[in-house]
Amino acid sequence: MNIDRLVISIAGTFIVVSLALGHFVHPAFLLFTLFVGLNLLQAGFTGFCPLAKILNRIGKVSGPAFD
Repeated sequence: MNIDRLVISIAGTFIVVSLALGHFVHPAFLLFTLFVGLNLLQAGFTGFCPLAKILNRIGKVSGPAFD
């Protein structure tokens, strides 16, 4: 699995988990959903994604979006 697919999968997992925590535990967990969404938005405009950099350093293969 390349970095692009990993970033999308991990971000999706974080969003679903934080929405569930926000619904069942405490609404403040929705701030994490906001953080992930804003990070995805800025990555779309700038091409810089901190998670992609981390995955690159541990040896994952880069995809076309995060070269």
